[in-house]
Amino acid sequence: MNTIPSVDLQEFTSAQPDRKLKFTQDIGNAFEQIGFVALSGHFLSEELVENLYAEIKKFFDLPQHIKSTYEIEGLGGQRGYTSFGKEHAKGRKEGDLKEFWHFGQYVENDPILEAEYPDNVMVNELPSFNKIGKETFKMLEKTAKYVLRALALHLDLEETYFDPYIRNGNSILRPIHYPPITKAPKNAVRAAAHGDINLITLLMGAHGKGLQVKNHNGEWIDAIARPDQLMINVGDMLSRLTNNKLRSTIHRVVNPPRELWGSSRYSIPFFMHPISQMPLNCLEHCIDDRHPKQFEDITAGEFLHERLIDLGLIKK
Repeated sequence: MNTIPSVDLQEFTSAQPDRKLKFTQDIGNAFEQIGFVALSGHFLSEELVENLYAEIKKFFDLPQHIKSTYEIEGLGGQRGYTSFGKEHAKGRKEGDLKEFWHFGQYVENDPILEAEYPDNVMVNELPSFNKIGKETFKMLEKTAKYVLRALALHLDLEETYFDPYIRNGNSILRPIHYPPITKAPKNAVRAAAHGDINLITLLMGAHGKGLQVKNHNGEWIDAIARPDQLMINVGDMLSRLTNNKLRSTIHRVVNPPRELWGSSRYSIPFFMHPISQMPLNCLEHCIDDRHPKQFEDITAGEFLHERLIDLGLIKK
C-alpha cells in the first residue's frame, strides 16, 4: 500500500447498518495493511482547530525563561512543558528537534484515578490556553471512542469493549513545535522513526510534507491529510492486544529542505491511552497456528512505564 486510505466517521455514526459495516471494514483493513488512515467526519470544528493553533503559537512564542517555569520535574513530561531536544526515539541518543506541551485527562467521578494522574498545568500568561486545550481534548477523545468501537467490531468483540478502559484513560494531547533549524543537525531529525505507545493516535496538522510512514515493503511514503481530516494510526498497545493483527506502523517527521529551515512546523497529536489496569494480553482469537502469540502479558500502566524509560523521559 503506497497511499494512506481515507475514511469518513459519519459513515459509522449514520445509524445505517450498511454504511456502518463499510466503515468498519475499511478502517479495519487499513489498520491491518498499513496502520494509518485519514479520517473526516470527526467531532472537531474548524473554529476550535483554528483557536487551538492560535493559542499554542502564542505559548511557544513566549520567552524561554517563561516556558521553562512550566517544565515540572518528576512528572516524566506527562503534563506541562517539555523543552527542546529532551525527548528521543527508542534506541537513539540524539534528542528530537522539537518542544511540546501536554494536556492530560480531566477525570470525572473517579477519586482514585484523580489521585493517580498529575494535575494539568495552568498557563497564567494565556487565559484561553487551557480552556481551548480542554475542549479539543474532549472532542478528540469522543472521536477516538467511536473509532475504537469500529475496531472492536472488526475484531469480533462487543462494540463497547474498549469503553470502560478508555473512560478517564491516561490520554495525552500534545501540541508540538518544531522550531526553525538554524544549523545543520548532527544525526537529529524533527521526530526520529518510532512507533507510538498508546492504543491509537489522532493527529491534527499533518497537512504539509514532513510526516512519513513506513509501509510493509519498507518504503517511506508521505502521509498528508486534507485540512478537514485527522491522521489516525495504531499504537503499540493495540498492536500487542491484537497480536499484531492491527499494525503499529513506524513513522517519522523528516527535516524540511534547506530552503525551508527558517520556518516553524506545528502538529498536535492526541494519544489515546486506556486506564493503567487494562490488560494488554493478546486476544485469544488473534492467536492460532499461523499467528503464534508474540507478546508477554502486561498491563497498559506497566508498558507505559517501560516506554517512558526508553524515551528518556523518566529514569530507571
